[in-house]
Amino acid sequence: MSADSPMIQVKNLWKVFGSNPDKVIGTELASLTRSELRAKTGNTVAVRDVSFDVAPGEVFVVMGLSGSGKSTLVRCMTRLIEPTAGELIFSGEDILKVDGNRLRELRRTKFSMVFQHFGLLPHRKVIDNIAYPLEINGVGKAERHKRAQEVIELVGLNGYSEAYPEQLSGGMQQRVGLARALAADPEIMFLDEPFSALDPLIRRDMQSEVIRLHHELGKTMVFITHDLQEAAKVGDRIAIMRDGALIQVGTPAELVANPKDEYVANFVRDIAKSHVLTLRYIARPLRSDESAATVELDADLIIREALPTVLEAHRPIHVVSGGSSIGVVSAEDVLALIASVN
Repeated sequence: MSADSPMIQVKNLWKVFGSNPDKVIGTELASLTRSELRAKTGNTVAVRDVSFDVAPGEVFVVMGLSGSGKSTLVRCMTRLIEPTAGELIFSGEDILKVDGNRLRELRRTKFSMVFQHFGLLPHRKVIDNIAYPLEINGVGKAERHKRAQEVIELVGLNGYSEAYPEQLSGGMQQRVGLARALAADPEIMFLDEPFSALDPLIRRDMQSEVIRLHHELGKTMVFITHDLQEAAKVGDRIAIMRDGALIQVGTPAELVANPKDEYVANFVRDIAKSHVLTLRYIARPLRSDESAATVELDADLIIREALPTVLEAHRPIHVVSGGSSIGVVSAEDVLALIASVN
């Protein structure tokens, strides 16, 4: 697989629950809403003709309201739930066509999952919980404990290797879950609302931990959440789902700046624009009555991060992309954005 090739390709994926689900796809029934289809056939479309790519090293967030299909989608991607139709290409291999042995091998060596409920083994110490995937893979005790200790240090669990899960806080237990998911050095991590059960302060800490681990390890991640603040914080791109369908995919900035419809606009309404938009979104031509400062700022700098420099300049600052100015921003431009109602 080349560096430019997607790590994962989801193509026209469907999951229909009910009798004769394959008779829905490709017929006029497929155009019915979820409630109409259920009333007419008894079937429920959980995932409706979904397609997207995930790049190597990307944190791809799937979000939506309860019942939107996001958790079913991620379970389909690992075949914990069998899709009704479509393709799931991982490094050139269609996961839907592999047999049980190959699927188990992929789950043991290439994929890992972190769920909202930690699923730790209460009778095992932290180090043995973390080493469990390696034990399943036949790795000897000394080697798997060595690897587990490395991951313990990576996720900030030093001093807790001999503790039992019940002795840990919720946040610490989820660190164990993250460490266990990392132990076998997977190529892709699937995280299904991993922090939803945590208190807000612990949740923010764990979001920062995921960001740190991603920067250090460069793992490809598919992250499921219903919280746009969380999605914007951890995600490179966000896919928004409604009634099983994918409504819009884009960076946090793209979704905030150009929501596709009212549904997406309502999702992003409470996000502070200055926290996700970059300077390129507010760059404008220099007016004839202005003179620009000598300071230059990169067009991809987040507006909030640029604010101190812009305010100190007292004159418009050039916004630069690829070595060329694409416009200017002034303190008034930034403050007007911050004051605007989403």
